[in-house]
Amino acid sequence: MFNPKTTRIESLAEHNPDIIKDLEDIFDKKTNIYIDFANIIFWQDKLGWHISLKRLKQFFNSFDTIQKVNFYYGTLMDHDGSEKLMKEIESYNYYKVITKPVKIMQLSIDASSIALNSPALLEHFIIKPLLSKFTLETIESLNKQLKELNNRGIYSIERRKCNFDVEMGVDMELDMVTNQCDNFVLWSGDSDFADPVNKLIGMNKRVTLFMTARRLSSELADTSAKKFDIRKIKEFICQPKELLAR
Repeated sequence: MFNPKTTRIESLAEHNPDIIKDLEDIFDKKTNIYIDFANIIFWQDKLGWHISLKRLKQFFNSFDTIQKVNFYYGTLMDHDGSEKLMKEIESYNYYKVITKPVKIMQLSIDASSIALNSPALLEHFIIKPLLSKFTLETIESLNKQLKELNNRGIYSIERRKCNFDVEMGVDMELDMVTNQCDNFVLWSGDSDFADPVNKLIGMNKRVTLFMTARRLSSELADTSAKKFDIRKIKEFICQPKELLAR
């Protein structure tokens, strides 16, 4: 079932037989993988290392039961780096890329007409249960900082939004209904996937969450899905320059 596609993977596998055995148990039958890449980007910042999508592809390709790897990520239009990344991923001819334009929203932080003691502007950015715990001094301090930004000519901030929880949930459910696979592997820690995961488990499908510590929502943590920490496979999938820098 495991057939290393490169000499590097073969050598690493020889030194990490327990990890390969764990993965063979996870990928023991027809397997589909669903990668929420925007979620993973935040993991990388916390981990201090980055995933090489080329090496990830080579690693997945070493398990002959993996049928499909869906890759979900937004495209930032007219942005050379974003479009280059999407073309690079597509060039591997391995991932099934699901993308859509990233929405860019301008959020006003204009505090010019806001009283220092008013939470009216802050409540657009801070949930009310938390905001209600702030002292008056804290609210005034935050409003002062917003006014300082205004004095520097900054009256709005940019927020980028592009999530794929609906698309991923639908794809997993379709694969379940059409009996496309036995094992569902989700790369995400987002709470929105708790319901799809529980539905799959309720239909006697095996679900494994590839995640990392403190990046998994409590809702997903509470499911009975198997958890696999991606730090175990760092040597296999990390960017080459980051491994060499150690």
